[in-house]
Amino acid sequence: MPTKSTDIPIQKVINALLDESNPFPPRYLHRFSDLEGADLQSMLQAWPRVNATRRIALLEDLEEIAEDDTMVFFDPFARAIIDDNEPGVRSRAINLLWENEDPALAPRLIEIMRKDPSSEVRASAAGGLGKFIYLGELEEIPAELLRQVEDSLIEVARGSDDDLVRRRAVESLGYSSRDEANALIRSAYDTNEPDWLASALFAMGRSYDQSWEPDVKRMLRHPKANVLLEAVRAAGELGLESTRRALLDMLEEEAQDAEIRYAAIWSLSQIGGEQVRDTLEEILAETDDDEEAEWVENALDNLTLTEAGETMGLLDIDLEDKDMLGKVIDLSQPEPDDHGEADEPEDDEPEEKA
Repeated sequence: MPTKSTDIPIQKVINALLDESNPFPPRYLHRFSDLEGADLQSMLQAWPRVNATRRIALLEDLEEIAEDDTMVFFDPFARAIIDDNEPGVRSRAINLLWENEDPALAPRLIEIMRKDPSSEVRASAAGGLGKFIYLGELEEIPAELLRQVEDSLIEVARGSDDDLVRRRAVESLGYSSRDEANALIRSAYDTNEPDWLASALFAMGRSYDQSWEPDVKRMLRHPKANVLLEAVRAAGELGLESTRRALLDMLEEEAQDAEIRYAAIWSLSQIGGEQVRDTLEEILAETDDDEEAEWVENALDNLTLTEAGETMGLLDIDLEDKDMLGKVIDLSQPEPDDHGEADEPEDDEPEEKA
């Protein structure tokens, strides 16, 4: 029977961390999940003696595990090292807390965003505040705290901090329904500078506001990969049916960047509609890449949810509206066929600043 991570003595994990002559055993990484009490204290006492490079590498490994495994819980450890003397450690500790919804964490991130000497750490804190705006929009945290988070991010986004910190603030504000947030996203977009464009598109994707549709479509022809990637993702997040044809065409480009290709596959699963299922099933049948096959299988599962949502939306009508009810019930009538003629992205490509 395989050894459970909790069966590994914490001192054995500590010794392995301090042993720079040998790689840290990957099987020990799960030992950091639910690390609490005496075991956590033992680790924290030894932590300053661990080489900084190894500390950062360890946290990067934990981030990867957290992305793939919903059963791990690194929050107690991450919160305990958020004041580490190494900026790379502080930044990655914040990143590990990306799912932590404890309202008490928000003021701490605001303080870090404003005062930490490292721009990398300030940027991580600004990015980490986005989830609290999302929670606030759902009324799951106090309105006063939502206002505090939004005000702080708006102040930073309008301020003179490093571009990376300000861009992360704009990205977090994508969840906000405040007019100031929309104005900052528009301002970032209008710079026409690739990094700011990418952040603006990221924020648009979070906004659930389809009024950004023309702006997203225009960027589906941008020559810079980071801008194009965020435009593809935003098209899916916003469910823009008018981008379907452009995204399908991307999948036919053999030289397409793999990350953009995967993003297009996922966005199509969020949009759904004509040709999407057939295209994804064809890719799945033809690919000999295990990673791509897994991605497409997940996208097909997501497409099923998208299609189910569309069906429920059709049926969610006022039963007193007899004309509409008749249209829904008369299933013998064929669906209108648009022949896949989704609007193409506009021909004008953005001019980049020198």
